Amino acid sequence: MFAPYRRLFAPPGTIAFTLAGFFGRLALAMYGVSTVMLVAAQRDSYSLAGAVAGVSLAATLITVPRISRLIDRYGQRKVAVPAAAVSALGSLALVLCAHNDAPVWTLFVTASLSTAPNAGGLVRARWAEIYHDDPKSLHVANSFEQVLDEICFIIGPIVTVALCTSVFPEAGRLVAGALTLGGTLLLVAQRSSEPPVQEPEPTVASPLRNRGLRIVLLTLLLTGTIFGSLEIVTLAYTEHLGHASTAGVVIGLQAVGSAIAGVLFGMVTPRGRMTTRLLVCLFGMGVLMLPLQLAGNLPALCLLMFVAGMANTPTMVTSMTMVQELVPRSQINEAMALAVTSILGGTSLGSAIAGQVVDRVDPVLGYWMAPGAAALALLVVGIGSRRIVTTAVTPSTPDVPKVVSTTEN
Repeated sequence: MFAPYRRLFAPPGTIAFTLAGFFGRLALAMYGVSTVMLVAAQRDSYSLAGAVAGVSLAATLITVPRISRLIDRYGQRKVAVPAAAVSALGSLALVLCAHNDAPVWTLFVTASLSTAPNAGGLVRARWAEIYHDDPKSLHVANSFEQVLDEICFIIGPIVTVALCTSVFPEAGRLVAGALTLGGTLLLVAQRSSEPPVQEPEPTVASPLRNRGLRIVLLTLLLTGTIFGSLEIVTLAYTEHLGHASTAGVVIGLQAVGSAIAGVLFGMVTPRGRMTTRLLVCLFGMGVLMLPLQLAGNLPALCLLMFVAGMANTPTMVTSMTMVQELVPRSQINEAMALAVTSILGGTSLGSAIAGQVVDRVDPVLGYWMAPGAAALALLVVGIGSRRIVTTAVTPSTPDVPKVVSTTEN
């Protein structure tokens, strides 16, 4: 049953770089919560804490694609290590400024400096290098990577809260910084699996000028909107039901459903055009999230959130695979960083809109945002599919051409 995963780790070094990358992506799942808890505890202001976390996210959206572009040009070891060191120092500086009652502006500056390299992208680039001629194995790798992302975002906030409440408020941010630096050092130490630097082709423009990639990035932005809206609406609705303390568990059940679906999805051989598969995944995401409006009590909400999460990983895996195939290997780190920042930007946007809906209308009506965003993403892919040309992926097809995308000149 798990044979595809056993075969996935057959090449030497794959287990080592997967474990190393896990620490870096766990840190990413800890940054937001640890920043809020640190600033709120030291400055007694959730408004300030949210603002500092928002500035940190904005810095991530701006700098991570640029860091990844440098990684494509100079290699993981030469760029990721200095970037991780600056990030760790930024986290330490943020802790010191918050603890020592430094001026408020120093919190925003140090939070901006703590942007970490995209650990998940670094690992996915290694899988893409190993299996660039094996679409089935790359599908399994992307499914496994998405499961790890879900696991990190389940346990990351839990670990952070435990550290900040049981040890001291600064512990969460300090541990996240240490994980960033330590995980990156362990990852780049795996020299045998580091992708070689690919010389950029003079005729290839920036990934953002790739029309097909822009369609996928917009789809990921809308997907992130789904995640952000569900988090805020669930927080408000569990409070409305009188079970505010269970919000984290309810939200976590969505990630559990997504992780289980990811494991199963990796065992399925992908068939048909990739654009068609993405359309099916987005349709499934919208359908599975529609019943959330019917949750009249906590047990029903838990069940429906678990079910709603089961379309997340197939959608994300398909999208990430498209990103990998839409760009040349010389741009793969930058393209995947753009994908991640699109999701993060969408999450922030979804949270902001959902907050307005919850405050001005009703928490239950906020659950319409998720299927609405899925329908909009479905429309985007449907209209833009002509700009993304993919070929069928079947078990009997030994040589599968790469995705072809029109690119502006």
